Amino acid sequence: MAKTPKSSPPKSALAKARKARRRLLLLGQRLAIRKEKAERSEKHAGLRRRPRVGAPRTRRASRR
Repeated sequence: MAKTPKSSPPKSALAKARKARRRLLLLGQRLAIRKEKAERSEKHAGLRRRPRVGAPRTRRASRR
């Protein structure tokens, strides 16, 4: 037998406010990550095109 659809209880103002705040925070975080990734890829592309003379391409961990 199929279940009958039931309406959800009304959302409180506090729940709405918290959801909106969380949405904004997550959006900001996503944008920051996207920007960081773009900068990183740009930096790596620059390294590949012309390595700096006399300096290591990347910082390498100590081999000890």
